[in-house]
Amino acid sequence: MNGKIKKLTWLVTGVVLGFGLSLHYTASAQHSADDPTDLPLKDLRTFSEVFGKIKSDYVDEVPDHKLVKEAIIGMVSGLDPHSAYLDEDAYKELQTGTQGEFGGLGLEVTMEDGFVEVVSPIDDSPASEAHMKSGDMIIKIDETAVKGLSLGDAVKKMRGKVGSSVTLTVLRKSEPKPLVIKLVRAIIKVKSVTMKEIEPGYASFRISQFQERTAFDLAKAFDKFNTDNHQHLKGMILDLRNNPGGLLNSAVGVSAVLLPKDTLVVYTEGRIPDSKMRLTTIPDDYLTENTTDDPIAQLPGFSKKIPVVVLVNGGSASASEIVAGALQDQHRATIMGTRTFGKGSVQTVISLGNDTALKLTTARYFTPNGRSIQAKGIEPDVVLKNQGALDATLGIREADLEGHLANPKAGSTPDQENHGVSESQAGPEEGTVSAKVKGKSTKSEDVEMQDALTYLKQHPLGVKP
Repeated sequence: MNGKIKKLTWLVTGVVLGFGLSLHYTASAQHSADDPTDLPLKDLRTFSEVFGKIKSDYVDEVPDHKLVKEAIIGMVSGLDPHSAYLDEDAYKELQTGTQGEFGGLGLEVTMEDGFVEVVSPIDDSPASEAHMKSGDMIIKIDETAVKGLSLGDAVKKMRGKVGSSVTLTVLRKSEPKPLVIKLVRAIIKVKSVTMKEIEPGYASFRISQFQERTAFDLAKAFDKFNTDNHQHLKGMILDLRNNPGGLLNSAVGVSAVLLPKDTLVVYTEGRIPDSKMRLTTIPDDYLTENTTDDPIAQLPGFSKKIPVVVLVNGGSASASEIVAGALQDQHRATIMGTRTFGKGSVQTVISLGNDTALKLTTARYFTPNGRSIQAKGIEPDVVLKNQGALDATLGIREADLEGHLANPKAGSTPDQENHGVSESQAGPEEGTVSAKVKGKSTKSEDVEMQDALTYLKQHPLGVKP
């Protein structure tokens, strides 16, 4: 099982084995009409003709490697918004990011309509300190227009020497004119788990993204609270707002902190055998080859029974949605906030052997009850509107991305796909709490957190609405 986990947690896979090799393989396999590896020779001849014309007739000389690289990028980017060819720099950045430290501004970004769009700023980063927001559209980096750049090239321009500055020109829906934001680059140490005691017996556990050791850091933070306060938690808030996701096995590990052993967390379906898995809360499904300890296994039994509220919003994506969906389907937690991003696919990362890689969508994932959240998101049990942390619905969701995968269960019955109370059904006024939460929230900068605390106190046994 660990072999499969290793393949699916790295979010990339390979691209083209080599142009000559592909042609040779097709020539030898073309006798089998049913062979799925057959390549379209007519189309490849057209590609070869275009390649040759560019080489001979284009106004400037273009290196072969640039033409091939751009062809690969175009082929992969046309599949869906999350598949991508990673050059040497981009591949290194991906590996560094999942390990929790890199240099830059601290932005989780995506490409939309040729511009760089902010999914969410990373906590305690130059971007968050400059008050950049989910949904911000970056149109210029210093004096370079973003339009026409690849996402990798744009990210490269935003990164640089620690202490150096970069100026971003940003479009924000709430502002009539572009904003000019100057930031100073820093080493971004992503603190993936932050624990904070809200009141005696109650604590919030903020997960900013799912890295290699996130689940273990959560288990240690849980144990630290009990040790420091000489008491067990009465209730906890798992804060996944604006968490863009991360590693699949990390999401399984976080779920294992709160769910009993052998409980189904997620299952995946794809075309290749390794993409078809059922992942449960057993060590083999969340430990990696580099793991030397397992603090999750050392947690006391009561950790599986503490009342839990999970806070989500439109910036909660991918691995965040796996955790929220698992805890919701297993009736282990109450999900509060707004509808999540809706990324229900898994990307596999495979090295190509030349320090490059391909991030390829290889599977769709499903919650324990068989729900696909692709282009739909997780509907919270208790809806909170326009409060607390900025909701990324001011920006984009999966369903807004061009070329997004269809939801395979779009025709399912409401019982299979709908969970909780939708915003349209809840109907509270702007800036109010859903009627499911009684009483008024304590005045605080983070109103949603206070609403979650109020809910925990009103439901000491973790009863869901």
